[in-house]
Amino acid sequence: MLGFLVLMLRVLIDSFRSRHDLVLENLVLRHQLDVLQRTRPKPRLRNRDRVLWVWLRRPWPRGWARQLRIVRPDTVIGWHRQGWRLYWTWRSRTRLGRPRLGPEVRELIARMSRENRLWGTEHIRGELLKLAIVVSNRSIRRYRWRGHRRERSQNWRTFLRNQIKGIWAADLFVVQTIGFQTLYVFLFISHERRELIHFNVAASPTAAWIWRQAIEATAWGRQPRYLIHDRDKVYGDGFGNKLAGAGIAEIRTPYRAPLANSVAERVVGTFRQEYLDHVVVFNERHLLALLTEFVHYYNHDRPHRTIQLETPVPSRPIERGAVVSRPILGGLHHVYARAA
Repeated sequence: MLGFLVLMLRVLIDSFRSRHDLVLENLVLRHQLDVLQRTRPKPRLRNRDRVLWVWLRRPWPRGWARQLRIVRPDTVIGWHRQGWRLYWTWRSRTRLGRPRLGPEVRELIARMSRENRLWGTEHIRGELLKLAIVVSNRSIRRYRWRGHRRERSQNWRTFLRNQIKGIWAADLFVVQTIGFQTLYVFLFISHERRELIHFNVAASPTAAWIWRQAIEATAWGRQPRYLIHDRDKVYGDGFGNKLAGAGIAEIRTPYRAPLANSVAERVVGTFRQEYLDHVVVFNERHLLALLTEFVHYYNHDRPHRTIQLETPVPSRPIERGAVVSRPILGGLHHVYARAA
């Protein structure tokens, strides 16, 4: 009797409800009944069922939760939030920022770093600029070969930057042969383009030999305003007077101050790190042949940070053509260029 009275009371209340609410309630109840009949004994909802309940929250904000029987209202709210996240993920699918590198460039970066294990990120970027390929350091670090990489030395300071165009530096360093003989390498380098002007090798350098190298370096009318060198006794007492007679001012570095001739000291480090530490020298003639090849690579193919990753002897980059590599220095380094 009590159940009949409750039923009659609900029918009376429903008679005052709008047709809109009754239609939606009928839809909700029929849908839940269809779910129960479709998946027995435990109801399993599909994506379209979830979409229906999320959609019902909008046209029926007050009554949708009262008619739920197979799920809880919090579950429907969770579906709505998940759908909202998926919607904005879809709206944000367009990637911002720079376009991704093509597979050819990525493979070239990996190839350069794999074939030249002594090269750092800046060196690889300079080689790519020679090929008219502009890539950021971050992209190179992302796609480079992940093998062992030798640590680079710290940056060096330039000397008298305001007069860099007229400055050369000279330095002398030693190389040990396989027979424990000490050979001496003497070089001149330009501060402006970091170009190696002249070098030579001797087993026993003298003041006369040093002056002869200075004459050969300035034989074609190309000479600096200032020449920086250290206080090694091998230059002799009259080296400064001879330079003054040729119109070159001598600048001798202070004692125990290698940074005063930092450009020359840095190129000596480059000689050792990028070549001499990886070869065995047999004699003076062998060392001269090795350094001749390395100096040509240093001046014409190796990029330098100080001159915006250009080469000391500038060349115009070629933008078209297949990229080919040529091993040099016994395969320790490679030169990359566009095929004609």
